[in-house]
Amino acid sequence: MPKSCSAARMRLCSASDLDIAKTLECGQCFRWNAGPDGVYAGVARGRAARVWEEAGTVYIDAPEEELGFWSEYFDLSTDYDMARASIASGRYLSECVNFGRGIRILRQEPWEALCSFIISQCNNIPRIKAITEKLCTLFGEKIAHCGETYYSFPAAERIAVLTEEALAPLHSGYRARYILSAARAVAAGDVALDAVSALPCDEARAELKKLPGVGDKVANCALLFGMHRMDVFPVDVWIKRVLKEQFGNDFRPDSLGPYAGLAQQYMFYYARCAAQKK
Repeated sequence: MPKSCSAARMRLCSASDLDIAKTLECGQCFRWNAGPDGVYAGVARGRAARVWEEAGTVYIDAPEEELGFWSEYFDLSTDYDMARASIASGRYLSECVNFGRGIRILRQEPWEALCSFIISQCNNIPRIKAITEKLCTLFGEKIAHCGETYYSFPAAERIAVLTEEALAPLHSGYRARYILSAARAVAAGDVALDAVSALPCDEARAELKKLPGVGDKVANCALLFGMHRMDVFPVDVWIKRVLKEQFGNDFRPDSLGPYAGLAQQYMFYYARCAAQKK
């Protein structure tokens, strides 16, 4: 049993409603890490927490007044039974949905999601996490929690004043100039993420694609994971392979309705786990 580090060991939800490992390991976020005891430690919007499953219940170590924040972050108010039922059509999608049951789409901060998926271009998850963590360690704010030091994701305004040389320790390669360009545009209000999140999807995607280095995939990931636009269906190399093998040229993401993005996560997680077993 993981040991709580504070008096604020709180019940978050039933493990049947939220699978912590699947949700935090399915490729939608890069700030959570599991310890040998199965406890995940991470940071969101300047808050640190530890979360774990124990005897069918998900618990969280965080200040009591933050329980509402973390409930919203893990999207506990959305009816995922209804969402799954709406997308589990056909043999393959049903397999993906059943395998990925427990995944929820996190409500991440828009700038963090945008910047993280700029970093993700032509990259693998361990390296994305390493670059992101270095960015936070160098330029984020310190957060003390459970005897450990964590770092917030640096605001666009903090990154906007940096140079490519300052980002060299990240070893992010060509992505450094895209990170800076995006940070400067967001900090200056040229791309106002709050306003973008309220636009129809096609318009929101077009606004994000004004940023150097942001194409359909990064824009769609920012919309789904940073703005909770659940009808958006990002396509990366994993999903391209799945669509070709399972659907040929007959698949239309909009046929999945308002939860197409959730279907994408189930498909991605299923394909990635299957590949890891080979």
